[in-house]
Amino acid sequence: MKILIHTCCAPCLIYPYKRLKLKDFEIESFFYNPNIHPLEEYLKRRQQVEVYTKELNIKMHKPYYNIKEFFRHIDQNEEKPLRCNLCWQLRLEKTAQFAKENNFDLFTTTLLVSPYQNQESLKKIGEKCAGEAGIKFYYEDFRPGFRKSVTESKNKSMYRQKYCGCLYSEIERFKEKNKKIDESL
Repeated sequence: MKILIHTCCAPCLIYPYKRLKLKDFEIESFFYNPNIHPLEEYLKRRQQVEVYTKELNIKMHKPYYNIKEFFRHIDQNEEKPLRCNLCWQLRLEKTAQFAKENNFDLFTTTLLVSPYQNQESLKKIGEKCAGEAGIKFYYEDFRPGFRKSVTESKNKSMYRQKYCGCLYSEIERFKEKNKKIDESL
């Protein structure tokens, strides 16, 4: 079966790729992440996915970068968890549409490897997007492989980001690190 895996970054692709390969899926990567800010961060992550997918010998699809689309989609909903749910919805809708239009049997996401993401919300959003696009969403809790992915990505000297990707998560990261930052951010 042919599966499209929404890929947020190369380190998060490690374990899901191995699991899906064991199940004999024909795998292709879809790097659609208009949430990533700034552009320099987006380019670093995309470049690392390009390197890793080449190493795995799998095709990588990389649609245009359109951060405006992300900001429009979450407009007036910058707080967690709504912001994250809307972001996941945007990315999984595009993944489902692309998968359907390009004759994949199903799709999934590397976001399911992170212990920092809400599995139940991701599953519901993935299934909703699948239903709307007329394709199947493959759900598997990839979190058991998170630590192994971290270790392997470090051993491979992969670029590893310090925040989820959006401007708001970057601000939250800095606020947590430095309580003296202006609370108005």
